[in-house]
Amino acid sequence: MHKFSTYVSVFVLMAMACLAQARDVYADPTSESSLTIYSNADPISFDPQTFISQQVNGNNTSWSSQVPGFGVVKELRTLDLQSGMNEVKFTDVAQFIDPTTVSFSDLTDPTTAIHEQNFQFDLANSEKVLNRYIDKQIGVVIDKGNSFEEIKGTLISAAGSQLVLKTADGVQLVNRNGPQIKLGELPGGLITKPTLVWKIATKQGGKHQVRTTYQTAGITWRSDYNLVLNEKETAADIGAWVTLMNLSGMEFKDTALKLIAGDVQRVTQNNRAHKAEFEGARVMALEDVAGFTEKEFFEYHLYSLPRRVDVKSNATQQITLFPTAKDVRVEKLLVYYGLPEASGWNFWNSPQTDRNLGTQSNPKLDVYLRFKNDAANNMGMPLPRGKMRVYKQDSADGTLEFIGEDLIDHTPRDAKVMIKLGQSFDVVGERTQTNFTIDTNARRITESFKITLKNHKDIAQPVVIKENLFRWSNWEITEKSDPFEKIDSRTIHFNVELPARSEKTVTYTVKYSW
Repeated sequence: MHKFSTYVSVFVLMAMACLAQARDVYADPTSESSLTIYSNADPISFDPQTFISQQVNGNNTSWSSQVPGFGVVKELRTLDLQSGMNEVKFTDVAQFIDPTTVSFSDLTDPTTAIHEQNFQFDLANSEKVLNRYIDKQIGVVIDKGNSFEEIKGTLISAAGSQLVLKTADGVQLVNRNGPQIKLGELPGGLITKPTLVWKIATKQGGKHQVRTTYQTAGITWRSDYNLVLNEKETAADIGAWVTLMNLSGMEFKDTALKLIAGDVQRVTQNNRAHKAEFEGARVMALEDVAGFTEKEFFEYHLYSLPRRVDVKSNATQQITLFPTAKDVRVEKLLVYYGLPEASGWNFWNSPQTDRNLGTQSNPKLDVYLRFKNDAANNMGMPLPRGKMRVYKQDSADGTLEFIGEDLIDHTPRDAKVMIKLGQSFDVVGERTQTNFTIDTNARRITESFKITLKNHKDIAQPVVIKENLFRWSNWEITEKSDPFEKIDSRTIHFNVELPARSEKTVTYTVKYSW
């Protein structure tokens, strides 16, 4: 490497290092920090890699407010103050801090007060450093192959790909990518880290322990589940992860990590109240430090990691949400919805008298896994909204094969979880309208259907037949071949057992009146 090849990096770094001195205050070795993360990340659309790519490309400010979440940072630091008024630089804060959320408390002298606060965020980089030398003398070292030539002159412009220098020989244009640049004494006004500058008044000189709290954008989390199904498809092991994404511009070392679950209201920049769902989870065994512990907090739930952790900057990382739940009893279930969901069936404000309405037939049966989230089933903790991926072991070679995934909503303990994995290959259905009558004078419609299911598998299969009674809200089942369950005002289910290598037919007649 040529001796001039490090001019820019050496001079710029030396100049930038001088900027961060004066009265900067750093956390002493005994300081403590904690981080509480809130998230409204959509498991479907939220992709951490999208935000990471933008950050790597230097597009910091445009997307930080779009990160679906925020963090609340709490720190204990020690300040060396003099009696009277002090100007203190509080460095090592998140780049996307909201200065209006800063809370300050002096634990040593409660009468200490902040009279003024400034947030300095104009961070130094090579572009900004060069711009500070406009109309100032600089040197440019050009590699001529066997020798070096240094050009000295006044920097007129640093825009674009060329430097414009006014020299003794006239104006010269120099390509920025090739030469090395020598800088003199750096003008003030730039900083190397986001900094809070406080004017603090205190009656007591000496070391003060202070607690600060603030909010920062650019940080969020999401939950992911892995479910491994056993060979008989009767039980599964369920594990969960918290995936953290920290693009706040700060690394949180040895911090206490917390998550909040609940509907926490914030006021957005358009001055409208906004509610976001913030999710968390409770571990099965609170003494197990592998996962988070849970407790009620105000009207929400607070989830704390029982160990301190480093939350890396500009990265994603995964932490165990709760220890793997073993042998959770599950049930595989097929659901037949004879009306194609793609047709977008709705309920109307008047009776629907068109006899051809809803006569389409969907041949596919959806495959679901269902389990109960209670302690008797080795579960029993609130499950955060997230994506659940399902695998099954191939007995031929012992490898895990992916068989489907679905989203779960926030699920309380003792509730049932039902996830859709795909569609059955060997079980098919057919739905046929067998009768339709309408009497407009009597304001009555009578409609009959036949649903035929065919099982080509060697084992029996339970099936739920879902039927929407969409023509009108006032209905009555007048005939039926099998018992049904009323799910809501316009939905019924037939729960049937489909024998191996056989077919079954379910019929019913519904009467609508208005």
